[in-house]
Amino acid sequence: MPSLEHTGEHPCGVGGRRELSAPRLRADTPQRAGLDPAAVEHLVGEVHALTAGDHPWAAGAVALAGRGPVIAVAEAAGWAVRYAAYDPETDSGVELPPEARVPATVHTPFDLASLTKLFTSVAAVQQIERGTLGMDARVGDYLPDFHAAAAHGITVRQLLTHTSGLRPELPLYDCPDDATRLSLLRAESPTAEPGTYTYSDLNMLLLQFALERITGRTLDVLIEDGITRPLGMTATRFGPCPGAAATEDQRRPWAKADRGMLRGVVHDENAWALGGVAGHAGLFSSAPDLAVFCRTLLAGGSYGPARILGPDFVELLLTPPGLGFAVDQPWFMGALAGNGAAGHTGFTGTSLVLDPATDTFLILLANTVHPNRRPPNSAPRAALATRLARAAI
Repeated sequence: MPSLEHTGEHPCGVGGRRELSAPRLRADTPQRAGLDPAAVEHLVGEVHALTAGDHPWAAGAVALAGRGPVIAVAEAAGWAVRYAAYDPETDSGVELPPEARVPATVHTPFDLASLTKLFTSVAAVQQIERGTLGMDARVGDYLPDFHAAAAHGITVRQLLTHTSGLRPELPLYDCPDDATRLSLLRAESPTAEPGTYTYSDLNMLLLQFALERITGRTLDVLIEDGITRPLGMTATRFGPCPGAAATEDQRRPWAKADRGMLRGVVHDENAWALGGVAGHAGLFSSAPDLAVFCRTLLAGGSYGPARILGPDFVELLLTPPGLGFAVDQPWFMGALAGNGAAGHTGFTGTSLVLDPATDTFLILLANTVHPNRRPPNSAPRAALATRLARAAI
C-alpha cells in the first residue's frame, strides 16, 4: 500500500504542514480494519479495470476505503494526464506520448466538482451551531437584495435540501461581468413550488452569499478556517492547483465555454465565471485528505484535538433527507445504501460515501471528463460501494 504519510508539501503548490498533535488515520490490512480480504481484493481489481482499455471509464482513478480509523485500500490506477486534446471527428482523445503522461497517485489532487457542496454545507451547519444562521430562517433575512428569493420565502433548510424550487443552474458563464451575474441571481425566482425537490447549484450559491454576508468572510476562508486547517487537510483548497489531474478539453459545442484542455483550474463553467470559488464547485482535494473529512464526520465531528461540529449537528447534517449530503442513494452507493449512508458525487468523476452503520467510508476520485464529458455513468461507483459493503459484513 502506498505511504499515506503527509510530506508537508502542498500538492497545489502552497507550502503547509499538519500540526504534529493531529492524529492521522493509519494504513493497515483489511483484517485489522475488520474487512473481508477477498472482497477488498475484488474492489482493488475493479479500480484498475476503470482505467483499462482504449475507452476507459476514466483516464485515472484513485480509491481509498476504510473502516474506523484504518485505511485498508489506497489504490491509484491510470493517468492524471493522458490526453493532449479531444478530437471530435474521431470521437477520441489525442494521446500524449508516454513520456509526457502523468500517472495518477494516491496523493494526486482532483477537481472535486459537486463534492464542494459538502464543505459548503458543513460551513453552513457550523453557523447554525453558533446561532448566526437559522435553519428555518428565510434567505431574505440575510440577503434582502436577492429580492426574488426573498419574495418567495425560500429558507435556509430549503437551500440545504434542494427544495427551494430553483432551477438547476443559470448561464452565468455567458454574462459579460460580475454585476450581470449578480443581477441574474438576485432576480431568479423558483421554477417549481418551494418544497419540491429539484437538485440545483443555485441553492449552494445563495447559501454561499448568505454565509459570506453574515460572517464577513469569503467562502474559501470559511472552509479553510473552519474545516481544512483544523483537520490538517493541506491538500484541500480552491484552485488554481497546478498538480491536479487534468479534466476536459473544454470547447463548444460539447461544453459551455471555450477554454481548451484544463488542468488545475476548475472545470465547472459557472464556478470558473465566478472566479473559481463557488458554493457548488471549485475545491480540489486528494483521497487521503477526504478520508480525514469522512472520519471526522463518522466520529461525530472531531478528529484528534480538532472539533469542527458537535455530534448533534453532525447528526442533523446526515439525517434524512440530509443537509447537502444525499442519503441512502443506491445509484452511487450500491449496497451501502439503506441504513443511513451519506455522500455525494461530482461531475468530474468524484464520489464520497460514509456509512455510520458499518463505520466505513469510500472515496473515489477520477477524471471521467478527460478528455471530454460523456453521459454520466455511476455504475462503477455503485459497484465499488457494494464491494465495500460486502467486505464489512
